[in-house]
Amino acid sequence: MPVRIEEFEAGELPSGPSVPEQILTYLYANWEKAFTRSEIATGIDEDPNTVGTALSRLKQRNLVRHKGEYWAITNDLDRVADAYALHSITERLDEDDGGIEPDEWDAAAPDEPHPSEQDE
Repeated sequence: MPVRIEEFEAGELPSGPSVPEQILTYLYANWEKAFTRSEIATGIDEDPNTVGTALSRLKQRNLVRHKGEYWAITNDLDRVADAYALHSITERLDEDDGGIEPDEWDAAAPDEPHPSEQDE
């Protein structure tokens, strides 16, 4: 959904579940069916290309299944629950501490490997 340029410039962007979250929620709610990419896009009101990219990434993480043109949630619902829990915890920690700044992380990393990583 487009936003006005004023909202974009001010950083007042819509927030809500990400496309992958929406896809998993939709497929979980309809676990007994498989859908085409277009059907999923219509069901969650998102762009089909964005949905296609998200589906490919979810498949790499074994969170969805794919046969022909159809997609369904994985049979391993514990895997979905674990992925959601990890995502929720990561978001909460990022809100608490502002997230990890890669440059700061690299600057603080020691030059020598940890003793457990050294060959004896």
